[in-house]
Amino acid sequence: MTEHAPTTQLSERDQAVLAFERQWWRHVGAKEEAIRATFSLSTARYYQLLGALVDSPLALAFDPMLVKRLQRMRSVRSEARASRSLPTRD
Repeated sequence: MTEHAPTTQLSERDQAVLAFERQWWRHVGAKEEAIRATFSLSTARYYQLLGALVDSPLALAFDPMLVKRLQRMRSVRSEARASRSLPTRD
C-alpha cells in the first residue's frame, strides 16, 4: 500500500500484531520479550496499539474471530477491575 492509497485495509504492522495475538504464550514474560524483539515497542505502547486495533472495523473484517475474542477478553478484564474498585457497603 502506498502512502497516498486510501486506508481500506490494515497496515502490515496491524496485520502482524493480529498474527502475533493468535499465538499462545506459556511462560510469564515471554510475550513481553517477544513484543520488544518483534515490534521494537514497549509493552505499554504495544497494548495501546492493540486496544485501538481491537476497536477498528478493518481489524474486525480482517479476522472477526480473533478480534471478537480480544474484545471479550478486554471486557472481562474491565469488569473485573470495576468490581474490585467499587466500594462495598457493609
